[in-house]
Amino acid sequence: MDKIIQAVKASFQEKFGRKPVLIASPGRINLIGEHTDYNEGFVLPGATDRVVVLAVAARQDELCRFYSCDFDQYLEIELRNLKKSPLRWPNYLLGVLDQFLKSGHRIKGVEVAFGGNVPIGGGMSSSAALEGGMAFALNYLFSLGLDLLSLTRLAQRAENEFVGVRCGIMDMFANLHGKPGRVMKLDCRSLDFEYFPFQWENVRVVVSDTGVRRELASSEYNVRRHQCEQGVRILQKYRPEITSLRDVTLEMMLEYQSEFDPVVFKRCAYVIKENRRVELACEDLLRQDLVAFGQRMNESHQGLRDEYEVSSAELNFLVEAALEVSGVYGSRMMGAGFGGCTISLVEDHAVEEFKAKVSASYRKQTGKEPAIHVVRIEAGTRILNV
Repeated sequence: MDKIIQAVKASFQEKFGRKPVLIASPGRINLIGEHTDYNEGFVLPGATDRVVVLAVAARQDELCRFYSCDFDQYLEIELRNLKKSPLRWPNYLLGVLDQFLKSGHRIKGVEVAFGGNVPIGGGMSSSAALEGGMAFALNYLFSLGLDLLSLTRLAQRAENEFVGVRCGIMDMFANLHGKPGRVMKLDCRSLDFEYFPFQWENVRVVVSDTGVRRELASSEYNVRRHQCEQGVRILQKYRPEITSLRDVTLEMMLEYQSEFDPVVFKRCAYVIKENRRVELACEDLLRQDLVAFGQRMNESHQGLRDEYEVSSAELNFLVEAALEVSGVYGSRMMGAGFGGCTISLVEDHAVEEFKAKVSASYRKQTGKEPAIHVVRIEAGTRILNV
């Protein structure tokens, strides 16, 4: 990270001619709990050592100046005239400014340079790293005194309303609340959360990117949400206290199975089982039982592939290749699906073999080279210097 810090700091000083505050804002992984967030269920994310570094300083007027070190692109805009940029990357920053203004916070213009090593489009949420980092920066620069949950909600609204992506809160939550060697079980209904230990001398978290962008994910995501909502409406006829699949057990589903379209039944059953897997996986971590934890990851992928049907041939190739390597505890697709990446738990001694064998198998199947990232669970968004 030191090289990134120095490069971003130097770019800021060259562009803006003064000394910045430096902020590290991480990408995230989610170990288990997929498509449960919008059903008010559980997820198990953590922040990683892949970061966006933002160099920031406040201005005394309303001018905002942004520089992307990675794209070598510059944007200048007035606070009173915030609008979407065709460059796309500024929108994650502008959306946060927009939310601070809408919430009535007194801010002025800013200067920001940023760069990092969170893979763009690689499933570790580089967008949340930008949004969480920008929210954290504004809170610090203008001494607003907002807590981390308030910043998390602001960052989520920025993506929902300004960028226009109807995402859940998990990515921003992990970005801002992360701790080294800890993952968090997040209740997406109450936003209560609990840290669980995830620090192993001889085990690595490996993210493998298919290189396939998720063209179908947005439309199919909406279909899956609708199917889950259909299931809830069916059950509410008999149990009006139910408000989401979080309130539903498999026994309830089976009792009223004749009311369900078979596909809707399958979708809802997956969500209920996945929520239970998250709870059991946390118990596995407390027992330090990675064999059981890995098996739950495998079951999660099977459910996403066969019941929720959001996997893809490429994701399945990567998971199957991973599980053929000795020293892999578990592997599954991570994220919305139809492309993106997988996450695997791999013994340290097997990482190089994993890279070689998984890459070779994926090349043979698809003709493409997967990007493979070995990551650590690290701290959330933080100041690097003052």
